[in-house]
Amino acid sequence: MIQSIRILFIVTCMIFGLFSCNKPERKSESVQATAVDKLPYDDAPFGGKIERSYKESEMEWPRLPSPPAGAPNVIVILLDDVGFGMTGTFGGSVPTPRLDGLAQQGISYNRFHTTAICGPSRAALLTGRNHHVSGNGFLAEWATGFPSYNTMMKKSTATIGAVLKDNGVNTSWFGKNHNTPDWETSPVGPFDRWPTGMGFNYFYGFNAGETNQYYPILFENTRPVEPAKTPEEGYHFMTDMTDRAISYLELQKSIAPDKPVFMYFAPGAAHAPHQPPKEWRDKFKGKFDHGWDKEREIVFERQKKMGIIPAEAVLPARNPNVPLWDTCSVESKKFYALLYENFAGYLAFADHEVGRLLDAIKELPDADNTLVLYIVGDNGASSEGGLDGTVNEIKSLSGIPSTMKENLARASEIGGPKSEPHFPIGWAFAANTPFPWVKQVASHFGGSRNPMVVSWPKVIKHDGVMRSQFLHLIDVVPTILDVMQIKMPEYVDGVKQIPLQGKSFRATFTDPKAPEIRTTQYFEVFANRAIYNNGWVAAHQHTLPWRQDVAPGFENEKWELYNIDKDFCEATDVAAQNPEKLKELQALWEEEAKKYDVFPLDDRGAARLVVPKPSPLGDRTKFSFYEGATRIPETAAPNTKNRSWSMEAIVTTDKKHKDGVINAMGGISAGYVLYVRNGIPTFVYNYFETEVTTIKSRKPLPDKQASVKLDFKYDGGGVGKGGTFTLYINNEKVGEGKVSKTVAGRFGLDTFGVGEDDGSPVTHSYRTPFKFQGSIEELNIELGSIGK
Repeated sequence: MIQSIRILFIVTCMIFGLFSCNKPERKSESVQATAVDKLPYDDAPFGGKIERSYKESEMEWPRLPSPPAGAPNVIVILLDDVGFGMTGTFGGSVPTPRLDGLAQQGISYNRFHTTAICGPSRAALLTGRNHHVSGNGFLAEWATGFPSYNTMMKKSTATIGAVLKDNGVNTSWFGKNHNTPDWETSPVGPFDRWPTGMGFNYFYGFNAGETNQYYPILFENTRPVEPAKTPEEGYHFMTDMTDRAISYLELQKSIAPDKPVFMYFAPGAAHAPHQPPKEWRDKFKGKFDHGWDKEREIVFERQKKMGIIPAEAVLPARNPNVPLWDTCSVESKKFYALLYENFAGYLAFADHEVGRLLDAIKELPDADNTLVLYIVGDNGASSEGGLDGTVNEIKSLSGIPSTMKENLARASEIGGPKSEPHFPIGWAFAANTPFPWVKQVASHFGGSRNPMVVSWPKVIKHDGVMRSQFLHLIDVVPTILDVMQIKMPEYVDGVKQIPLQGKSFRATFTDPKAPEIRTTQYFEVFANRAIYNNGWVAAHQHTLPWRQDVAPGFENEKWELYNIDKDFCEATDVAAQNPEKLKELQALWEEEAKKYDVFPLDDRGAARLVVPKPSPLGDRTKFSFYEGATRIPETAAPNTKNRSWSMEAIVTTDKKHKDGVINAMGGISAGYVLYVRNGIPTFVYNYFETEVTTIKSRKPLPDKQASVKLDFKYDGGGVGKGGTFTLYINNEKVGEGKVSKTVAGRFGLDTFGVGEDDGSPVTHSYRTPFKFQGSIEELNIELGSIGK
């Protein structure tokens, strides 16, 4: 029967001229971007023939863009917050066998540089321009209303995704996106600065500086999605995103095996919260009991033996801000070692998962023509865990310390779903061996120098020679365009482009002694400044990452000078011996800063967090939400902090369907939730897990329609003060509770939701999402004046 239908269809088509045996349609060639100065391309002219009827006419299908023949697949892998001296591949104490394997197949670089902080590094990587030029002088949470610091990626600095997509390459982005301003990450957008709006056909990941690995805030393209499993069922985001990336590659090559793909694979690892599966945590028990001072010495000697650094290199003096390990108490040492054991498990686990992606790449039909650029960190190791480390990172970042007794009481939770840990600053300095300083401190290589490994079997033959050319993230885009033989256009989407500021380092793939492409490069983050020029570095260290409350000002600044051709590790300051050279480089920094839009300098830390940002809420104080309003970022939700406020929900239930979350904001780090359990309305305010206030109704929720109201009277007198919560059912007072303090800044990583608690739970009294069983007609929130 089916065969008969097929024959009838073919005969019918031939009768009506749908198929032509003697008039084949013209074949159209693909469009290639070798001599066109704008993207996307104009519509291709029709090359067929149009007469009065189709019988005399000749068809031709539109010509579609495609990359030049032989263009490789390109996979860019970028780890997060990994110091130069962390991975075993580069002399560190955390075994990274999968990175080892890639290095043994390809080539390694030991003078590759980032900006020293994540969002700006990623902007430089994706655009090929310096981070200030694209508007990413620092992070969105600290954004200010200046062109170089608003974090609103400029249309004049199009990404590699946009250029490749318009040239017929399928582009994808997995993992971390910290290049969309957080006030633009709500369901109302705008979406032109989301990955899919910046040239990536597909995105699966999170829009923030970090995420909880067990309860990630996930998006597929622009749609919020939830993990398919719970942490108890074995869910972990690193595994999830790797699975998705592998499936994406396999699907692309199943359908179009000859079509090159571009993938940007950016795990949240190894950024805090450090959350490896338990079996990975346990691998490192007792491995770091010797402490961070000894660890630094061990790594330094190992790096020399491996040839990672010159044999004559000198280890810089230890930083006086770091406590001597031998002076720490026994209980402190136990906690500090535990935190780094946990981190080591996280990094080792990340290596394992990246290895699964590398295995999938090896199975591609064109595996030998696949360029892998593996950048081991977007900056140096982070000191944002503070002097003592923490099991609640958001609490620590908010400047609220925990006692050692509190920390050790939660030792068994470290790395698991109930913790968001970060190690203390001593480990960060050790992890950046052999260089001084840490993440954020762009003045020194501990903040800005990261290893890189490159593999391309068709072109690169392993020769065992370390590449030591001075390179920067802005050089990656020009290199990708070079190997794909694609020109950077003058216009993208009608906007004139700022020229690329990087240069291709393709020559180093086959020549370890290829000439230097970069003789000058400036650095700046939080007024930490440096300038590299022809083997010399002038540096001014300005702010301390773990002291966001201190803005040093710009008087009496001290600059240092290093001859890094002779002093690989920045160990010896020679400013006193070379005052004229220092002045020369200071003047050069000023020139480069003007050229690349660095000004105005701003060393405010926490003070920039409270600078008013654009918001889809405007200045409204009254809000109505409806069931299904979920995954709304904190910056696009009603700001209930430092003021009086009220919330009323109109709900409808019956005897068997009453339980669930009415409204939740935040998660395990801090937040609030109004929910019903066993028919009893309950409100919980979680102040960084230190003070958790629970107010239960004295009466059950009645059947049918009812009003559940919460009223908060703020004590006033400053920020983060206490107040009184009162709970009502149908305007009858049913509960009350006093809190001594409230969250002044950010609740953390999690979001606002109506009818469910997505992400990590505000309280462990239920399992997320704990969807409301009844219906919520509306949820109304009204805000009082700030400070009252």
